[in-house]
Amino acid sequence: SHRLSHLFSEHERYLQANNKEFNSIFVYPNNTIKTSKYSVFNFLPLNLFEQFQRLANAYFLILLFLQLIPQISSLTWYTTMTPLMVVLSITAVKDAIDDLVKADIQRLFSYRMKEDKWMNVQVGDIIKLENNQPVTEKPEITDAELLYLHFSAGEVRCEAPNNKLDRFSGILTYKGKNYFLDHDKLLLRGCIIRNTDWCYGLVIYTGPDTKLMQNSGKSTFKRTQIDHLMNVLVLWIFLGLGIICFVLAVGHGIWQNKKGYHFQIFLPWEKYVSSSAVSAILIFWSYFIILNTMVPISLYVSVEIIRLGNSLYINWDRKMFYAPRNTPAQARTTTLNEELGQVKYVFSDKTGTLTQNIMIFNKCSINGKLYGMHVFLLDDKNETPKEKVDFSYNKLADPKFSFYDKTLVEAVKKGDHWVHLFFRSLSLCHTVMSEEKVEGMLVYQAQSPDEGALVTAARNFGFVFRSRTSETVILVEMGKTRVYQLLTILDFNNVRKRMSVIVRTPEDRIMLFCKGADTIICELLHPSCSSLCDVTMEHLDVSDYASEGLRTLMVAYRELDEAFFQDWSKRHNEACLSLENRESRLSSIYEEVEKDLMLLGVTAIEDKLQDGVPETIIILNKAKIRLWVLTGDKQETAVNIAYSCNLFEDEMDEVFIVEGRDDETIRKELRNKMKPESLLDSDPINIYLTTKPKRPFEIPEEVANGNYGLIINGYSLAYALEGNLELELLRTACMCKGVICCRMTPLQKAQVVELMKRYKKVVTLAIGDGANDVSMIKAAHIGVGISGQEGVQAMLNSDFAFSQFQYLQRLLLVHGRWSYNRMCKFLSYFFYKNFTFTLVHFWYAFFNGFSAQIVLKTTYWTMISHVIIWGSLGFYFCMSFLLYSDGLCLAFPDVFQFLGKALPSGNALNQPQMLLSIILSVVLCMLPVIGYQFLKPLFWPISVDKVKCRRLPRQSPVRTKLKHSSTRRSAYAFSHKHGFGALITSGQTMKMPPLPSELPEHINSSSLLFVVFHFLHYYYH
Repeated sequence: SHRLSHLFSEHERYLQANNKEFNSIFVYPNNTIKTSKYSVFNFLPLNLFEQFQRLANAYFLILLFLQLIPQISSLTWYTTMTPLMVVLSITAVKDAIDDLVKADIQRLFSYRMKEDKWMNVQVGDIIKLENNQPVTEKPEITDAELLYLHFSAGEVRCEAPNNKLDRFSGILTYKGKNYFLDHDKLLLRGCIIRNTDWCYGLVIYTGPDTKLMQNSGKSTFKRTQIDHLMNVLVLWIFLGLGIICFVLAVGHGIWQNKKGYHFQIFLPWEKYVSSSAVSAILIFWSYFIILNTMVPISLYVSVEIIRLGNSLYINWDRKMFYAPRNTPAQARTTTLNEELGQVKYVFSDKTGTLTQNIMIFNKCSINGKLYGMHVFLLDDKNETPKEKVDFSYNKLADPKFSFYDKTLVEAVKKGDHWVHLFFRSLSLCHTVMSEEKVEGMLVYQAQSPDEGALVTAARNFGFVFRSRTSETVILVEMGKTRVYQLLTILDFNNVRKRMSVIVRTPEDRIMLFCKGADTIICELLHPSCSSLCDVTMEHLDVSDYASEGLRTLMVAYRELDEAFFQDWSKRHNEACLSLENRESRLSSIYEEVEKDLMLLGVTAIEDKLQDGVPETIIILNKAKIRLWVLTGDKQETAVNIAYSCNLFEDEMDEVFIVEGRDDETIRKELRNKMKPESLLDSDPINIYLTTKPKRPFEIPEEVANGNYGLIINGYSLAYALEGNLELELLRTACMCKGVICCRMTPLQKAQVVELMKRYKKVVTLAIGDGANDVSMIKAAHIGVGISGQEGVQAMLNSDFAFSQFQYLQRLLLVHGRWSYNRMCKFLSYFFYKNFTFTLVHFWYAFFNGFSAQIVLKTTYWTMISHVIIWGSLGFYFCMSFLLYSDGLCLAFPDVFQFLGKALPSGNALNQPQMLLSIILSVVLCMLPVIGYQFLKPLFWPISVDKVKCRRLPRQSPVRTKLKHSSTRRSAYAFSHKHGFGALITSGQTMKMPPLPSELPEHINSSSLLFVVFHFLHYYYH
């Protein structure tokens, strides 16, 4: 069975309907999906593994084992064990709560699934789905005898699981006949059933094999640059601690060799100490334990508490609360707050993120005449908006539809042939489904919102799409019902950029209606339409369709000959059933019929931007934060939105379009004139491409010689993300002010984010609202979910969530900056405090023979600490709230930007304040010692100092007669003025009291000084 499973998993999937015994041979995965990080069994080991990746925790674990050795430990083991357990417990509880919150939300949305055993669905099962029900919710597994008899003979051979959402091919064999299966016949996980009360389906992919999960990406443990920086700082602290302990151990060895060895009568060595070297080794580890405060065990807990407070600030921010949906902002993780202040690149979805995903029919041009120009005009006299068009003549009109140009309605009522044909084309050329539960109340379910807007517009102007079957389309044209026979649908794709339908009219005429991008349709028009095409294109330019962000589609038609259509239909059916080169064959077949079209006009649909999107993008640009739009939408639509939201500007020098279909063409398109030296062999990037070093490569910041934008489609992006072209792509894109990537799959979105993370050491943020944005959100350093109209998948997988794109500026420029500043100030103070407290023991070691003794008793310093800390808090917080107010951050984003690098090359250790603190601490610790040594002989002299300072009285010179004696002189005459004979014979030197028979095992410094002083007193007296 494993061999068969391996064989079919590489090439194709083979299954039989309702035959679990046969399907179990291939060991297909079950339908269980796990999105949480922890489980009951792996929580403890996995969480401890993550926590001990923090070097401070690992250090204190080692320290705990060292304290169990009595020969080197001067502190009890529980002094380390207790804080370590507290730190690990608090962090573990916080991580468990974060994971449980996500799990509870997912269980909330999947309760009915569990109740109906969706997790038990297997490949080959036949399930029943109901209307308005997601594919992942409430299935009914059916074993009805009728269905079993009908479908048990069905066999499916299809492609292996993959992440391509727009492709699927397979063959259904039923009763000896083969039926081709494509992506139109596949219901993806997450889809919602529409326009039918129920349906039955055969399960092809389950669990991790579904296309949604293939595109969702892996959940990674996100760590901030502050976490990496703290690990680097802890490593340097380890090194410094080792050096300090080594210096103190060497000092102890020297002291023991010169002093302690000859002083053992007062300070005897332990039995296991055989020499001063052994004593120095033991003292090294003793100081390693005593100076443990240099490594901050409470650092991570303190950091987590600060992060929790920052997260609560985000949750409580009333300025990020969206009242229409009663939705506050959510910080769904507490570990990434300070990373918000470091974001350099934002990757955003378009539909539902920048826009409202609500389409409105705005303008149109029909047969060379422009309609809808009075939408925003005001009456000259009354200065009131123009009145809406009255659609009361149409009983099936949508009351929510608004239009302001009455001339179009008048043309419809007059029976204008071209206007009628235009709206008839809109009501036929689509894939919209209609639902009418109440008479006259039509509800449209469209594959895309713009299709729904066009069909709704045709409905209101008198051409109502009422219903459809697999073979017919029923329209109500100006109150009369007409039935059209649906012959063929030539569906839209990102290469064709158009769709067509072929219908047979009630008058038995075969008509082809086509709509698509104006750049494509213009090439397919009949030569007789050239003048009309020029007028229509002029309307597009004069009316500023693009600058207003309107989505434009050109509409055309063609009447087909009966004999030509029958021959074409036969070849079309053959191409549909082919398994090899099916797409290319269909494309050529489509081109045969989609030519010599007659132009009808163009439509303009407004996809309204969310409130505040243009202003937000302007503010982000001022803060030097770049925005890339990654969308699956068409290029024309994305470009229109880019202009309307100020991502692109008319004043730009040029907007480059990359649409090549091979490596060489794409390379030439990427090597543009933004920076001419990029073509030279001396360019550093080109040198890298030729040498390919093994070390990690970081693309340097480059500045273009102008203001540019970049547009690239998904097909070209697939080539650009391979090999050396990815560096060319990233280098070109980073020099542009704005970047738009169109027709992208969810996996490509994640690949672009990973590309930026790999070659640019910057913090990335991804923001989206749908399930197709989940992989991008997971790949970025920070993921933001918009709780919009496309479900909750993006929100469930995000780190932060809110309802409007405009809240992003406050999240980054206010909360991000606040969090980063708080964390940096805390870390600077924390390390300064630890160093100050620890270095006191270092200085004290020079006065206690390097004996690893503790100098401070904390009870004495408690009152002073309270006075200093609480006395300064009031002034500090007043200044902090003044300097870091949200108004200043938003009013001056270019002045208050904080995009520093949280790396060892640019951290707090290099700031002047840190260096000044180190110098002051050294000077303040050295000056008292040096001053004491100089002032002590003057103010507190001992007898020896008095003898040295006493001046002998001058004696008058006595003149004597010189005698020439021998040159040999006695040294004894110069030794003493008087001998010690009287002192010795007096016996006073023998009156020293006897020492105690047993000395204590440990003599502290005060006892030692007392003994030495007692000895010297009797020696001199």
